[in-house]
Amino acid sequence: MSAKDDCQCSKAPTLIFSCSGASDVGAVADQAARKLTREGVGNMFCLAGIGGGISGMIESTKAAAGILAIDSCPIDCARKTLEKAEISAFEHLRLSDLGMNKGSTPVGDDPISQVVEEGRRKLNGGAAGGGSCCS
Repeated sequence: MSAKDDCQCSKAPTLIFSCSGASDVGAVADQAARKLTREGVGNMFCLAGIGGGISGMIESTKAAAGILAIDSCPIDCARKTLEKAEISAFEHLRLSDLGMNKGSTPVGDDPISQVVEEGRRKLNGGAAGGGSCCS
């Protein structure tokens, strides 16, 4: 669960954390998070800051209206990093669950768009369409 239960508008942002690993799928995950940010779905936030235990970043994340963690593979570094910081209320998207695998996924518009659409769906509680719940 990432959005507040009743999806009320608030000043708290929706945050997007992405694996940005050194593989093709890591690049797709990163570019999808950046596109979601450009489109106003949420704000990409620093996963390394969470992993580094930066208290202000952790508290900001815990106060977010919604959180999306995008992982490129089953190792789930983004998910595990959030959980290690005791952040558990988030949506999780794994590219390998979408059929994108290391070494065989081109970094291009089609896979990035597929991840963006799935990210929108997860943040909107399965609703079709895009944007935030308050749009």
